[in-house]
Amino acid sequence: MAALAKGGLILLLSVLLGGCLGSLNPFDSDDDKPRSRGKGSRGNPPVYEVFGERYYTMTSTEGYVERGIASWYGGEFNGRSTSSGETYDMHLMTAAHTRLPIPCYAQVTNLENGRTAVVRVNDRGPFKKNRLIDLSYAAAKELGILGKGTGLVEVTTVISKGAPQPAPPAEPAKGDIYIQVGAFGNPENASQVKDRLASSLQQPVRIAQSVQNGQTLFRVQVGPLHDVDKTDSVAARITSLGMGTYIVID
Repeated sequence: MAALAKGGLILLLSVLLGGCLGSLNPFDSDDDKPRSRGKGSRGNPPVYEVFGERYYTMTSTEGYVERGIASWYGGEFNGRSTSSGETYDMHLMTAAHTRLPIPCYAQVTNLENGRTAVVRVNDRGPFKKNRLIDLSYAAAKELGILGKGTGLVEVTTVISKGAPQPAPPAEPAKGDIYIQVGAFGNPENASQVKDRLASSLQQPVRIAQSVQNGQTLFRVQVGPLHDVDKTDSVAARITSLGMGTYIVID
């Protein structure tokens, strides 16, 4: 949990999210295509809270695709307990996620260089705002984000480690980041927030329309922002204005 790792929460989460001890290896390992037997007995509370933020764990991985910022965690946590009860080994292809069921597999694609890796989610995190997934050292190395420490990624759940994966893009799929500040049913409210942000941040702000459950929503999004450092800086300024933030990438 690199972003959170600085706060040293792996041990905390193993206590906070652990349940009664069950099988620590919920995968068939007769061949090189382990398949999930379902959610593990640890690390899957329906809801939990860290640093005042509430998180809801997903009951299924079906259809999950999300883009955001990946970070990684390494040596100082090597050998400690993960939320699943397993020992963290930074040389294995694993990851931490705030909401995905533990354990599950996910394909992670680096949108900046097209490199792809499959990881097993067995931990909770990262809990720093605007971070989507925390990769092990091995996974971060495979994806080419060790040096920078962060990267723009797409995360897609897969049924098994050996499932066929889509080919990586022929050219890096550079992602633009948008910080979504709110979704409003009233376009006038969205317009007011847009104008306030534009004048305060001096960054481009757009209103993106979408339909959800038959209702038109007007989503106020700051961007495009072209790198992680800029995104973190703008997100901090939005927070100082008293607005909650989260990241979306188009």
